[in-house]
Amino acid sequence: MPFVLPSRRLLAAIIGVLAVVVALAIPITTAHAASTLQSLAAAKGKYFGSATDNPELTDAPYVATLGSEFGQITPGNSMKWDTIEPTQGTFDYTKGDAVVALAKSHNQLVRGHTLVWYSQLPSWVSNGGFSATQLDSVMKNHITNEVSHYKGQIYAWDVVNEPFNDDGTYRTSVFYNTLGVDYIAKALTYAHAADPAAKLYINDYNTEGLGAKSDAMYALVKSLIAQGVPIDGVGFQGHLAIQYGFPTQMQANLQRFADLGLDVAITELDVRMVLPRDTTKDTTQATYFHDAVAACVAVTRCVGVTIWDYTDKYSWVPSVFSGQGAALPWDENLVAKPLAYNAIATALGGTASTPTPTDTTATPTPTATPTPTATPTPTGAACTASYSISSSWTGGFTAAVTVKNTGASARSSWQVGWTFPTGQVITSLWNGSFTQSGSAVTVKNASYNGALAVNASTSFGFQGTWTGSNPVPTSVTCS
Repeated sequence: MPFVLPSRRLLAAIIGVLAVVVALAIPITTAHAASTLQSLAAAKGKYFGSATDNPELTDAPYVATLGSEFGQITPGNSMKWDTIEPTQGTFDYTKGDAVVALAKSHNQLVRGHTLVWYSQLPSWVSNGGFSATQLDSVMKNHITNEVSHYKGQIYAWDVVNEPFNDDGTYRTSVFYNTLGVDYIAKALTYAHAADPAAKLYINDYNTEGLGAKSDAMYALVKSLIAQGVPIDGVGFQGHLAIQYGFPTQMQANLQRFADLGLDVAITELDVRMVLPRDTTKDTTQATYFHDAVAACVAVTRCVGVTIWDYTDKYSWVPSVFSGQGAALPWDENLVAKPLAYNAIATALGGTASTPTPTDTTATPTPTATPTPTATPTPTGAACTASYSISSSWTGGFTAAVTVKNTGASARSSWQVGWTFPTGQVITSLWNGSFTQSGSAVTVKNASYNGALAVNASTSFGFQGTWTGSNPVPTSVTCS
């Protein structure tokens, strides 16, 4: 990742399970409940992951969410060169092994991060004064030892991290200065020899959209492919900020790399803001999360999304960007932010169970959630629909509607309607399609949940806004 400080406790660990990505032959299993972001991603043939770091692993509530909500984890610092080989020829895998063990206990994939990076190098490497032949040997030995140690346990490696400057020129480093651009091909080749089954990536930031830096990355990987260098994918870190605008044509950019026959992944997603939080900033942040995840979902060879730790409690952002933060979908109290969380869920094509918000930073103390009010259709109707508010906060809410076939025979479709009593507005909806005209709402089934056997039920959910009050509709019809 960019800008990581050794002293910072970065990335999120343990995440739920990973579903099979058939088209990409990713060996994933899943055992998560249907209400997690991972389960939604798995239904799309992708993973949803988090970074983590060893200090966080003593935080039991943190680990509980890490292990239940996600299907992939990335160790933030514990596999970097200064941790693994602090002195030449002395390797310490204690911290990395702890993260891998945690992932195994939750059937999660692990992305190895990172083998060759200009930062977080021990001084014996960065200031060693090695000749090209000597540095090549040092790099090969480090990569071979580390990748061999984790052979069969790491799904993918960020082999080379951040090789470019923002203008598309190669970043100067001990590796580039001594070995030239060939250090990249050499590193990939050494990693492949140590574990031929692991996916090998180049990873960088500010390459998410079209531009000089992503063009340079594109030219590099095309050259590597033409040379027959083993490379399987490109990682797009996704360290975004609402004050700088969303990356230009992100989906198209991911697609052009995929069209080269490579996997792509969003590897370190967060969306920072200038503090303090407020509803407007949270809304913009949620849009960024949605659009980034949706870009991955739309590209078949985008294998998954990893957020750079899931909670503001352990975010790297405040220590690096003064006055900025609140960059993650969970707040510093480990409470999911309704706007961000549900935006991600929507982008993944469904709904997930969002905890009632309790933080008071930018999402004010939630209003009391009204007692769920079932509003069945008139007697004799072929189906019923009941509406309930899942969570409510100042200016926004999420709700769920359960549809039940009460007829005497199976049905192939359904339609639900109601009128909002105080002018609420739906902003996004999952597991169905909707139209809203004024306060009147009509929701029709999605292609996959219209068929209902007798007494069978399905549900859809949505996120909306309100002003003044947020009562439930007095009547919900189903036909």
